[in-house]
Amino acid sequence: MTEFEKLDKDKNGQIDKGEFQALELEDRRLKIQDADEKRNTERLLVKACAFGMLFYPFIILLASVLGFETAASLITDIASLYVLSASGVVVGYFGFNSIREKNS
Repeated sequence: MTEFEKLDKDKNGQIDKGEFQALELEDRRLKIQDADEKRNTERLLVKACAFGMLFYPFIILLASVLGFETAASLITDIASLYVLSASGVVVGYFGFNSIREKNS
């Protein structure tokens, strides 16, 4: 069965107005669902970055307390890069959402 045959519900060889409206409705529903999933994924990413920035110092402290001095030193060396990157994600999310709301 071809895609056209799936869309042609009454099998008359044409896509009628009702069939086309059903197709548009399904397309609109899928776009809304995709946009919702995208917002949820972005929100989860921002939460992960924010929590990572908050807990990063505790991870360094924990590694030091547990005696992993080399690991603590390595984690400390990359801390500035990590915080800068995670901050960029958080700022970008809020900045783009602010611009999107202004334009709406």
